Parts: sequence; C-alpha cells; structure tokens
Amino acid sequence: MADAAHQLEGQTAAEILRWASSEYSPKLTFAAALGAECCVIIDLIARNKLPIDIFSLDTGVLFPETYALWRALEEKYGIQIRAVRPEQTIDAQALVHGAALWEREPDRCCDLRKIRPLKNALSGFTAWITAIRRDQTPERANAQIVEDDRKFGLVKINPLVAWTHDDVWAHIYANDVPTNALHAQGYPSIGCQPCTSPVAPGEDPRSGRWRGAAKTECGLHVAPPDGEGG
Repeated sequence: MADAAHQLEGQTAAEILRWASSEYSPKLTFAAALGAECCVIIDLIARNKLPIDIFSLDTGVLFPETYALWRALEEKYGIQIRAVRPEQTIDAQALVHGAALWEREPDRCCDLRKIRPLKNALSGFTAWITAIRRDQTPERANAQIVEDDRKFGLVKINPLVAWTHDDVWAHIYANDVPTNALHAQGYPSIGCQPCTSPVAPGEDPRSGRWRGAAKTECGLHVAPPDGEGG
C-alpha cells in the first residue's frame, strides 16, 4: 500500500480514481458528504465514466440546500447517490437518548448517525474513496493517497489529499460543477444543520462545525489508537 501511495503521489485526481477503479471495482465505493470536494470527485467519476458506487449519509438533519444539491448532482450526471440512514429516526433517537443529543453529547450523536451507518455501508467493500485534503485539519495532515483504514478495515483512497481550497474551486468553476448554495452564504464546511454555523472572515474554515465544542471531526477520518481496530 505504501508503494502505491508513493507511485500515485503527483498523479492527477482523475488518474488516481482510474487506478482505484481498475484495482478495486466493483468492491469500491465513494462516501460523498456532498461538500465541494465531494462534488469534484463526483464530477470526475461521471466525466470518466468510472464504475464506482456512490452513497451519502442522510443523517436526517441535513440542510434543505444539501438535499437540493443531492438531487442536482444526480440529475446533471445521470447517477444515483444511494442514501445511507441511521437505524433510528431523529424522533426515535430522542426517545432513547433525549432530545437534541447533538447539543449534549455531539460525539455520541455522530457515532449513532454517522459512524455506525458508515461502518454498515462499507461492509462488503474492499476499498473506499474519501474527499479529505491534508490542509483541512491537523488530523488529516499526514493522510496518504492510499492508506490502510484501521477504523473500518478497508483500503482508503484520497484522490484530493494534496489539493488546496483554490484547486477545488478552480475545478468547480472550470467545469460548472453543482455545489451547495450555502457556500455562498458563509458556510465553507457543511455538515448537519444543528451543528453547522456560518464562518466569519478570517476564521478557520471548519470553525463553524460544532462551534463552541472542542471538536472539529465527526470521527470518520480519525484513526483509532494503536492496537485498536475499527
């Protein structure tokens, strides 16, 4: 895996995706969170006609603008983005854990509504694609193009890992890629509606996620401690 990561360093995202498709399809999937980076990857998958499964986590509390983008991407590219949902609806979760769990225990809420559904969705696949970039968070700074994902027990492929924010938006503008309308309203990073707020000029792009909490990651891309598996 280290050899593949080394050989792919410096390759274009399209070349990385073509390599991943030839290496792992049909046991390859893309978990699309529908951020700007994900829209770029969907564009590249569709543009290159790659046989890659695509799904998104529908937590039940996404912004209306996110659902609108979901439909727009499917319509523009003639694809299906499968919806993966938690076992419990928001109302059912409230009966067990209390209302607005995200306000009291955001890590627990992310576990129930994101991490567990993702783990179930990835079962049966050998490799998965993500849209993370090294410059997004300290936890992602050392991410490789191809790496062993100990959390989920798969090969993890990060075709945009070396891209910058400007690289992403240059591709979007050049190729008329649909994106979330909230990006133009001060939301550079968009997650669930209760846990996402606008970002002021000069703030870190992810400061609007779980504002006021010591949390910048939902946990999907944070490796377990050494010695622990997924």
